[in-house]
Amino acid sequence: MEYNNIIYETDDRLAFITLNRPEKLNPLSHALRGEVYDAMKEAEADKAIGVIVLKAAGRAFSAGYDLAPQPEESDYVSERSGMPDTGSTHPQHYDWSRHALMGHWTIWELAKPVICQIQGYCLAGGTELASMCDMRIVAEDARIGYPPVRAMGTMDMMWAPWFLPPAKAREFAYTGDWFSGEEMAQLGWANYAVPKDELDDFTERFARRLGHIDNDLLNYNKRSVNRQYEIMGMRTGLMSGTDVEAMSKHRPAAGEFGRHVREEGLKAALEWRDGPFGDFRGARKSAPKDRPLAGSEES
Repeated sequence: MEYNNIIYETDDRLAFITLNRPEKLNPLSHALRGEVYDAMKEAEADKAIGVIVLKAAGRAFSAGYDLAPQPEESDYVSERSGMPDTGSTHPQHYDWSRHALMGHWTIWELAKPVICQIQGYCLAGGTELASMCDMRIVAEDARIGYPPVRAMGTMDMMWAPWFLPPAKAREFAYTGDWFSGEEMAQLGWANYAVPKDELDDFTERFARRLGHIDNDLLNYNKRSVNRQYEIMGMRTGLMSGTDVEAMSKHRPAAGEFGRHVREEGLKAALEWRDGPFGDFRGARKSAPKDRPLAGSEES
């Protein structure tokens, strides 16, 4: 296989899929996501592989979905939709979150466990990709958050109530504030948080330990856990979240972020969104620290 946005490698019982757009903090473009799903299916079909490790090149796992996508050549997106094939072309207005979720179910249903290795920023769509993996190992100083909920819309995939205690799930989904890798391990989202310089070695050792189990049993172990969450309503819950996300894009202030993008550019819009919170691009001196509320006449 030849990929433009990821690296696919195998070593004994392990397959490594590496997001490889480090210069932009590995934004999740259609082409990149399509290649990730294809590589996972390739590993699934390889009888020698027992465990898949999803990781990323550079200083961040992923800053989220690609908000400034560029035309990319890829054999792994649908000719009809230009997006990864999820069984639907998703033609409806504001059908994005439904499409993203349906793509991530590929990982959920994969016959082999996927371990996600996370360093640096893991934001918005990056948290969704990571959450659909079976396990997560993070650098202690990683920053996991969902800043789009501050001005754009609700979480595309409402995973927080399924993986975090109720009070923290609300904090995460309401504010978009980041939590450290160490905090996310304490809250139960990550299996382990380790020093950044130990992340590669620890993850590989953990994956090889898991690889001592035969593929059939790994498959049934994964399936048995998945089905319990599904009986509790996880599929329905996440899908209903995509409907609410679509509605959130129709609220009175929904167009504010897009207007700032059109008039001032994406970087300035991100500064406007995060300025009052003082983090991400809002930490920059040029970001407005005390701006009018989105949707007000002054904004």
